[in-house]
Amino acid sequence: MGAIEKPSPQQMTVTQTLQPRGGGLAGLIVGFTYPLQAVRILQRHPSLRPYVIGPVVVNVLLGITLYAGSVGLGLRLIASWMTRLRAWAQPAWLDVGLQVLAPVIQGGLVVLMLVVTGLLLLQFGVILGSPFYGQLSEKLESLRAGQPPPTEPFSLASVLRDVGRAILFELKKLLLLVGVGVPLLVANLLPGVGTAIATVGGITLAVTILCLDMLDAPLERRRLQFRHKLGIIFRSFPASAAFGLVCLGLVSIPLMNLLTIPLCVAAGTLFFCDRILVVGQPEPPSGTPEPLSQK
Repeated sequence: MGAIEKPSPQQMTVTQTLQPRGGGLAGLIVGFTYPLQAVRILQRHPSLRPYVIGPVVVNVLLGITLYAGSVGLGLRLIASWMTRLRAWAQPAWLDVGLQVLAPVIQGGLVVLMLVVTGLLLLQFGVILGSPFYGQLSEKLESLRAGQPPPTEPFSLASVLRDVGRAILFELKKLLLLVGVGVPLLVANLLPGVGTAIATVGGITLAVTILCLDMLDAPLERRRLQFRHKLGIIFRSFPASAAFGLVCLGLVSIPLMNLLTIPLCVAAGTLFFCDRILVVGQPEPPSGTPEPLSQK
């Protein structure tokens, strides 16, 4: 009898499932390291660098526009708010306390302004740099997972569908931002507990939005709905929280965020491959006979 041929690697079916894994304390620690892992993999694979250089150029042009407009306006608004606050502080003891706390208040408002500007740069930068980020994410997933990611054949219909999904994704993020952010602003009016709730809630909301952006490329290739993407992020806690926090810090630093935004996008794909994607063993296609065992 002739030997039964084994199926070639191209004929083998590889199963891929999504199983978010938070990882407990170890996942919390590892979550902070993904931007550094992205730096190392970009150093080892120079062919990936053009997909980072392109978005950096886009971010530089966009950042000059945003920071030139927002920083001056933001500082004028902060000065105006502080003037009104001093005018409101009529009792002498309250005015003295305000004078002592004024540098802290101003510093906090400046930090808030930089964080908001960084998030704006992220939102516009991700949209404008999406052709580069999509290619970067696909190549990183192939390297990390050892298998090519799912792709669709190029056509006008697929392009229009992608544009429609991207618009819906941004609208749903905006609804999430408004739906959670407005109650947090109201809570911030209550001194003490309300301020603490607003602070923690605001950071949580910003981290969630960042995780959605940084993980969107591999998740969108699976055509997941918005609520499923949110569910994956929450089920990846605390690793996703650590990842989102370190990315929030990186994208909030002026000038440095021009480089760290594409770095965090790359780190998001690595996070997806390590903590969400599960690649199964290759399986022969149905109907393929198993090789005879030799006795």
